[in-house]
Amino acid sequence: MISFVISILALLCGYFLYGKLISKVFQPNDSRPTPAITHADGIDFVPMPTWKVFMIQFLNIAGTGPIFGAIMGAKFGPAAYLWIVFGCIFAGAVHDYLSGMLSIRHAGGGLPEIIGTYLGRGTKRVMLVITLVLLILVGAVFTYSPAIILGNMTGDGSTSSMMIWAVIIFVYYIIATMLPIDKIIGKIYPVFAFALIFMAVAMMVGLFIKWPSIPELWDGLANRGPSVGLEGQPILPCLFITIACGAISGFHATQSTMMARCIKKESLGRPVFYGSMITEGMVALVWAAVSSYFFFDGGAAEVGSDLSASAPAIVTAVSKKWLGVAGGVLAVLGVVAAPITSGDTALRSARMIVSDFLHLDQAPVRNRLIVSIPLFIAAALMLWFNISDKDGFNTIWKYFGWTNQVLSVFTLWALTVFLSKRRKGMRYLFTLIPASFMTSVCCTFILVDKVGFGINAAAAPWLALGFFSVSVALFGVYRIRKSLKKKNI
Repeated sequence: MISFVISILALLCGYFLYGKLISKVFQPNDSRPTPAITHADGIDFVPMPTWKVFMIQFLNIAGTGPIFGAIMGAKFGPAAYLWIVFGCIFAGAVHDYLSGMLSIRHAGGGLPEIIGTYLGRGTKRVMLVITLVLLILVGAVFTYSPAIILGNMTGDGSTSSMMIWAVIIFVYYIIATMLPIDKIIGKIYPVFAFALIFMAVAMMVGLFIKWPSIPELWDGLANRGPSVGLEGQPILPCLFITIACGAISGFHATQSTMMARCIKKESLGRPVFYGSMITEGMVALVWAAVSSYFFFDGGAAEVGSDLSASAPAIVTAVSKKWLGVAGGVLAVLGVVAAPITSGDTALRSARMIVSDFLHLDQAPVRNRLIVSIPLFIAAALMLWFNISDKDGFNTIWKYFGWTNQVLSVFTLWALTVFLSKRRKGMRYLFTLIPASFMTSVCCTFILVDKVGFGINAAAAPWLALGFFSVSVALFGVYRIRKSLKKKNI
């Protein structure tokens, strides 16, 4: 538990110290009107109070990512704490903040538009496809998880009961995606965000009361996965794919660019974008600690579950046991509402990205339907093929996790190019290092994981080091070529 407390304090220091430094690197300017003011359309560009924008941003990026990802990542052991803390402070929060601020500076442009501006038109087209695939995956994943929980709570947990809830959730997605952002999202999402925060605080109180004997950082960072049924997944790179939303997530940039259309002043970007990521990291730390208790200190037996339980089942069992009926209902509400709200904002982001690419005005309802219907069909088909599979959640999460991190790689490289063009020292190092690291993680994962090429996991550290070195070297070549080109001019 001492490692958990230190990690929480480290995240708080990260916001006040490193977050302030990153804000100075970007240099927000409140004299520049934001897109919420200059492009107000009553649909997507709608200025809202800062506290609402923060709560919506937090809820959008959180979903069940920092919960389910942390639960599965906790199987790796205390190394999960380090990844959540360092990932949040130096990669995830920087990624979310700078992508949101760049969107503000580019008239509320979507993520593919921003990436294309700094990495070229060809990359923009590729990222348009990858981003849409990811957002559709998010729509499917964040229908799957609440459908499991609701199916277990109200029925026998069968496939048919889950499908009924999935259909209900999809109907809601259609309504929420089509309506102006301030009609449903702006009114009730702050309430759901409160439920998610309440759940995390309640779980933290439970941890302090129980003070379980969970593994500490100084007990060793070796992979503890095999002892709880997690075989064949080395910490590097699998941990960094499994815990995505709780550390760094490409999906977050799609939400930052969406909420960039609602911020009234540039200086508010730090509490909204950087702050919401740090808050999400705290949620992830809480569930990593709870899960360590579940897996390694008899928690599974206490709540009447077993080590093979899925992440949604663990959330339900622990919430009911620890918080009683009333607290359990509110806690589970947070875990049910959070993914649903992330799912609909993911599909909303997809609609906005496609409409921007097609230059299709979204004020007419007909235009919104034209863009939205194919997206919903794709998400529904993906859900249908996975919901009947016993291991469907873990399978779809793995594909979501890798695609998610690939998107973060491209976003970080776009941010690195942006900072390198500002000609102010070596500020690009703030994103170059996480960009190179995540490049190495994603490339190594697809080589060693069984869903990829299945190379011997023992080679993973060397492969990661190689990809990291090549990434840094290629950026150095890019910088030299740009410098020589300017001199020739």
